[in-house]
Amino acid sequence: MALAIALAGCSTTGSAPTTVNLPPLPGSPTVPAEEPLPELDPNSIAAGEELYGRFCASCHGADLEGDPDWKTPNGDGSYRPPPQDGSGHTWHHGDDLLVSIILDGSAFDQSRMPRFTGQLTEAEVLSILEFFKSTWGSEERGFQWGVTVRDRSGT
Repeated sequence: MALAIALAGCSTTGSAPTTVNLPPLPGSPTVPAEEPLPELDPNSIAAGEELYGRFCASCHGADLEGDPDWKTPNGDGSYRPPPQDGSGHTWHHGDDLLVSIILDGSAFDQSRMPRFTGQLTEAEVLSILEFFKSTWGSEERGFQWGVTVRDRSGT
């Protein structure tokens, strides 16, 4: 789940932020060390959970669990909806790519992700992502934020 999204969707208020120092993905540049991990906004999480229930749960599961056979290809080579919790691969992708995939659908032959442009705004998609992040462990969140920072820095 894919962009020019400002960091405004991430809350940075509250206690001192956690920092992330993660290794690069294979074949990718190093992620800047000591990047602050944004705090999650409870209001955004609640809005994202409601939106997820309306727009995403029918495919990705009420509890973010995805299709039980999400790793097994369909006859046409496409894959079933993956989990959005920490057991899936969503956290391997930066925010901008995820927003793009949700709004524009997937350009990958293996995916059947529909377009949500016209149904969801970027702000609503960011709330859905905030809901996902609230279910991930600290390692997944830290890794995903590092990918987001790396992608936005263009390094």
